[in-house]
Amino acid sequence: MSTKPEVLFVCVHNAGRSQMAAALLQHYALGRVNVRSAGSAPADQVNPAAARALAELGLDITAEVPSKLTTEDVEASDVVITMGCGDTCPVFPGKRYLDWELEDPAGQGLDAVRPIRDDIDRRVRALLSELLDTED
Repeated sequence: MSTKPEVLFVCVHNAGRSQMAAALLQHYALGRVNVRSAGSAPADQVNPAAARALAELGLDITAEVPSKLTTEDVEASDVVITMGCGDTCPVFPGKRYLDWELEDPAGQGLDAVRPIRDDIDRRVRALLSELLDTED
């Protein structure tokens, strides 16, 4: 890719999984990847347990606001990663789609969210490695 890769994380509420994934990728990418997240039915606020789980890693998502998935978000992305949003994500030719099967942190406590965070962290690191390897 001649420009920075564009990655979009999508989950239903854009309050937990997609927010954690976006924050982790932004953290590790150090500006080398454009990152966005959205939801098919956005919540009013970020999941507090997801925010606490990321705070344990020194990342703050408390100021993030869940946003509605738009066609423009998908069109602008090179990689679209869905996390339990089903068929609500528009599909465009030429885009890379990945579906990460992850437990939903909604309504769960911190102890239940930590393993989800750690799973997302592993996947994000692997994705970043792929993106930067193919960037040259």
